Amino acid sequence: MVAEAQTKTPLAKDLADNLRKLDERLVFKKNFDLILREIEVGGRKAALLFVDAFVKDEPLTLILKELARLEAAEITLNTFKKLFYRYVTFGEVKTVGTLEEVIDTALSGPTVFLIDGEAQAIVIDLRVYPARMPDEPDLEKVTRGSRDGFTETLVHNTALIRRRVRDPRLRIEHLTAGARSKTDIALAYIEDIANPDLVDSVREKVNKIKIDGLPMAEKSVEELITPGTYWNPFPRVRYTERPDVAAAHLLDGHVLVLVDTSPSVMILPTTYFHHLQHAEEFRQSPTVGVYLRWVRFAGVFISVFLTPLWLLVSLEPGLLPPELKFIGPKKIGAVPLFIQFLIAEVAIDMIRMATIHTPSPIATSTGIIAAVLLGDLAARVGLFGPEVILYTATAAIGTFLTPSFELAQANRLTRLFILILTGLLRLPGFIIGTVVAFSFLLLTRSFGVPIVSLSLLWPVNPRGYWLQPHFRSL
Repeated sequence: MVAEAQTKTPLAKDLADNLRKLDERLVFKKNFDLILREIEVGGRKAALLFVDAFVKDEPLTLILKELARLEAAEITLNTFKKLFYRYVTFGEVKTVGTLEEVIDTALSGPTVFLIDGEAQAIVIDLRVYPARMPDEPDLEKVTRGSRDGFTETLVHNTALIRRRVRDPRLRIEHLTAGARSKTDIALAYIEDIANPDLVDSVREKVNKIKIDGLPMAEKSVEELITPGTYWNPFPRVRYTERPDVAAAHLLDGHVLVLVDTSPSVMILPTTYFHHLQHAEEFRQSPTVGVYLRWVRFAGVFISVFLTPLWLLVSLEPGLLPPELKFIGPKKIGAVPLFIQFLIAEVAIDMIRMATIHTPSPIATSTGIIAAVLLGDLAARVGLFGPEVILYTATAAIGTFLTPSFELAQANRLTRLFILILTGLLRLPGFIIGTVVAFSFLLLTRSFGVPIVSLSLLWPVNPRGYWLQPHFRSL
């Protein structure tokens, strides 16, 4: 249930009245991390409201020392203006005038300064978040290049982007979603490159999010701004944890969506081939980069079609010319080939999940035991044919070649879908599965851009390489 919208309550001039209303809403006795520090400034009562561990101690101490030395005569007239412009010695300050703004601001991290006799409050942004160092992302490692990556702190992520794109036309808009969570969201784009209609569309979709909270951060946002994706496995947005990749897409006219508490940045719109790009290709010479890209394309194609094709020619040997008769299985084993492939596919997913949930010191050993020991024993006892293990492992390697984890999982489901239809219907099943998969690709659009079309096949069609005109004409 979405929390009901509250009417705005103006701050009263009586500090005690404001503190009483705040206590009714926040219940300080039941929230040990909400700090209400009552002080006296120039003979007037005042209070500081902030969240413990969100405040920089040194700047706060300096501000309190400056306020403590004030005499009543210094702030008798124009109290609020003098405090705001002269005595609150910090750069990031603003004013708020309602009780709801005070609560939302304080819970977001800044310190709120309330003064008796004033119907406004001063917001001092002394935030500091618990954060890890910006390490290199595990999914997007490169041989050469920067080793930093996005963190779970929104302001750190925007700073990493600003460091790489110092264009004055770079816009990073602040949005909020979640009636209860008040999750911070940033919309980043370059004003004279990105399509204005696209920017307006994304902003409108984020503003229309009506939900209590976004505990899954960027994934929850994606599902809410790209409806109708439940039965379509192909991703409509790309995620990256590398600031250089995000900056490169900004310069190509894309829009970024950053969500607080998430190290993954959403890139949109994207095509199928954007998901196959990797920073390593751009860190090499053009010849090497093109070679690496085509090796990746071949690996992705093999990961989708290798096992269904081999199963098809094994079930229908007549489809092979005499020169390729050696491709079929030498020994089928005690279990039908179709079932062998299904068991192998599920086993690979089980191994992957087991290594994720296994403590790091023994994760490698777990993968080796599952892949080598169990696979070898399964082939020896006749449960699996050696070819089944070989081709399933080759397809799995092709899956790991895909830079985008979301596309890798979509390709995996596509392979399993074609494999099942091939096992049940043989050649008609393979044709039907392939046609259905390509139909999904052709019908999928990412914010108005088809993820696969002749004009966007830039790795094949050089004229489709420059995507900015297409994005501008949405």
